[in-house]
Amino acid sequence: MHSCQSVMERVALIEAPGERGLRHERLIEAVQACQRCPTMDGRRRVLGRTNGPPDARVMFIAEAPGRRGGEVTGVPLTRDQSGRRFAHLLALAGLTRARVFITNAVLCNPRRPNGANRPPSAAEVSACSGWLRAQIALIDPLVVVTLGATALRALALIEPYPYRLRDCVAQPLPWNGRILVPLYHPSPRAGLSRSYREQEADFARLRDILAGLPAYRVAQG
Repeated sequence: MHSCQSVMERVALIEAPGERGLRHERLIEAVQACQRCPTMDGRRRVLGRTNGPPDARVMFIAEAPGRRGGEVTGVPLTRDQSGRRFAHLLALAGLTRARVFITNAVLCNPRRPNGANRPPSAAEVSACSGWLRAQIALIDPLVVVTLGATALRALALIEPYPYRLRDCVAQPLPWNGRILVPLYHPSPRAGLSRSYREQEADFARLRDILAGLPAYRVAQG
């Protein structure tokens, strides 16, 4: 298994300063060639141009591609029920996919032997953390929005923090020189911890957080 540092070194070797588009393409190529997780053999690596613009100021990090969603489309949070709910919630935040970058803590679909989705294991999150670190370094977002506890925990492998989702949901928090806003995942099972109506209010709160950031307003023109 490669370390997080080795991933960053591989990306750094193939870029020239300011060539963010080229860096993005090279990172996509490196991810597509990844063979770190035997459990993910034959699975789609969901990272490409359709994740969003590489200069996005807001970055969403979800858990992992769904077998009926990102695994099929190659685009995070699309096609399945989580994707449909996310589209509605994103609009409540005053955002569009054209203005944000969306990725996952684990870039492949974790699946049970019967074919059903399963949460990614700690080993899978750790194996993918170098790719997440590389994406954050490339996009350099002002605001990072995590969707669910798995995504939030994945950030701790990059830069430790004292936060817990249930205590800090929809709050702007300092993390790694950025603003972190932890939210719940839009999947139906998250409704056991956070109702859909509460999630709607959380995304409306995100809209207000962004509107209150002068640097974000300037970046949006």
